[in-house]
Amino acid sequence: MKRLTVLLMALIMTATSFAQTTETKPPVKKIEVNGSAEIEITPDEIWLNITLREYMKNKTQKVAITTLEAQLQKAVEAAGIAKENFTIENVFGYNYDQWWRKKKAPEDFMARKQYRLKLNRLDKINGILAAVDEEGIESVNIASFSSSKMEEYRKQVKMNALKAAKAKAEYLLAAIDEKIGNVIEIQEFNTDQYSDVRPEMANVRSFKAAAADMGGAPDSNIDFKTIKVRAEIRAVFGIK
Repeated sequence: MKRLTVLLMALIMTATSFAQTTETKPPVKKIEVNGSAEIEITPDEIWLNITLREYMKNKTQKVAITTLEAQLQKAVEAAGIAKENFTIENVFGYNYDQWWRKKKAPEDFMARKQYRLKLNRLDKINGILAAVDEEGIESVNIASFSSSKMEEYRKQVKMNALKAAKAKAEYLLAAIDEKIGNVIEIQEFNTDQYSDVRPEMANVRSFKAAAADMGGAPDSNIDFKTIKVRAEIRAVFGIK
């Protein structure tokens, strides 16, 4: 019994001593700030969707998808675009509902093909579309765009955001004659979202008309729209 009493007293003294130590520990002086940064870049990876369709010329002769595809492929090669950057995205078609025929003719089926074209800029698209039968182009639209150096840009903008947070902490502390200490905590917010695009279908005839007005299909030297890469960082610094 005596030993049990001594043990209990020792435990109580230890707990009391620990509590006193915890209570007397001074609070950590710290400052918490947010830093952000963003950069604008011009995409050098642009994916274009081009859809070709078979059609009846003068209502009597069907222009086959193979003919239209050959025209597009030749134009892409002439533009110096690598073979691997020109692929088939989808194939589809439909039948005319001609109820008075018991047996459908081959001309009743109209095929369509959608192609994916990867470009580093849009300066050659006018010439490519001008080389394809106008009636055979159903639609053209930009599917998506990005940059081949996107990961590098993401890293850089995050580092800039952290530097901005540190600079903010320094000038805020300087206003009260305090100095920044070591970093205690860093948190990254998920703000790295650069805008994608799903624009309306391009009017193919406008490409043709513009090319005709200028005596051909000259390349365009207008840059593609820029995109923003943004990052935001929360940082906690000690105060000396």
